[in-house]
Amino acid sequence: MSPTRATLIWLCLSIAIGVPILAAAFSPLLAWRDPVYILAGLSGIIAMALLLVQPLLVGGYLPGFAALRGRKTHRWIGSLLVLSVVVHVAALWITSPPDVIDALLFASPTPFSDWGVIAMWAVFASACMAVFRRRMHLRPRAWRIGHTILAAVIVIGSVVHAMLIDGTMETVSKAALCGLVLLATFRVLVRLKVWAAGSRA
Repeated sequence: MSPTRATLIWLCLSIAIGVPILAAAFSPLLAWRDPVYILAGLSGIIAMALLLVQPLLVGGYLPGFAALRGRKTHRWIGSLLVLSVVVHVAALWITSPPDVIDALLFASPTPFSDWGVIAMWAVFASACMAVFRRRMHLRPRAWRIGHTILAAVIVIGSVVHAMLIDGTMETVSKAALCGLVLLATFRVLVRLKVWAAGSRA
């Protein structure tokens, strides 16, 4: 890959991630909000940004992160994703425990809460699969299919969750980020054909 193309890829990724985060950080809706509330929102946006990076790493689209290095970075980004989700939920709990309880019990009057909770549990399940993969004695094909299904649930749940929220994220940049996450994820799924893979490690 030429240096010019590599620079262009990183520039596009930086814009796709940076613009929504900056737009949310300077949103007028954050005026007079508590720091914990702001942390909750920004951690959720960061989690969405990480969802864009993950399939790009798996597909080998990021310059300098092909093969083994890309897979290792994918694991680290996965850990950051889990941390971002935990911070997001914990901060929301501090802000309003009853709302979080309603969301976890699927009793919230706001539809976006259900999708967020589904995505959250899928993130945790995916992380557990990665950590306990050897102890679970999962065959490579079963691992890939299970991980892929959870990844799809995470992406769909997160995108619907974000799009239904009328909050600090600017509408156009949010839609663009969500669209890129969907496009990158399902392009990689189709390209790798995980469901048709054999017994490769």
